[in-house]
Amino acid sequence: MNEVSRQEKKYAINIADGVSLRSRLGAVMHADTHNGAQGYVIRSLYFDTPDDQDFHEKIDGMELRRKIRLRTYSPRSDFAMLEMKQKEGPYQRKRSLRLGREDAERLCRGDYRPLQSYADPFAAECYGLMHCRCYRPKAVVEYHRQAYVARENHIRITLDSQIVATESDHSLFSERLPMYAVMDPFHMVLEVKYNGFLLSYLKDLLDMVERSELSVSKYCLARSVSKSLQG
Repeated sequence: MNEVSRQEKKYAINIADGVSLRSRLGAVMHADTHNGAQGYVIRSLYFDTPDDQDFHEKIDGMELRRKIRLRTYSPRSDFAMLEMKQKEGPYQRKRSLRLGREDAERLCRGDYRPLQSYADPFAAECYGLMHCRCYRPKAVVEYHRQAYVARENHIRITLDSQIVATESDHSLFSERLPMYAVMDPFHMVLEVKYNGFLLSYLKDLLDMVERSELSVSKYCLARSVSKSLQG
């Protein structure tokens, strides 16, 4: 199991500011090795209870809350990461465990028994929680990310665009999914993650772009779009 704990801030910014900020960040931070010209693709399958408890706790701003997801970076990948994020005061605690593709595919179908074969206590915790609270696959969210890192304070700044989702197909490894747009194509999500405090030179760079803080996650954005269409 891997574990990180840090503060996270999310903002909506327009594409033009995002392109400008990307250039400035690239001059003073290390680009993620997976970036490439267009960034890299992230696809996550989110799980929730039958009454969408995790979704509603996030929307309602509950101080203690969680979300559980499977994450992969390519439909052709032979593994996925099972992740649990928990809000603990100002910090986000994220724990993750690498699962083989076959085990991950079974989780996509709502079968959590493969977790019992992993020795890591985190796997047992996830199995107990997902089984007892009847967690079910709810939505797949996909986007393109460009990431920049600084060693000081474990700072990581990401720019996420082309955010799409589906609730009708939970096949995480499918080459084609029936996606709908989560945000308009002229905006992206800026995420700023750090321990303790953000260095002043990076804060100054961020202050150069117009941004509005987001109080919800991409999962909640995706579910909110779907619920509004249904309503």
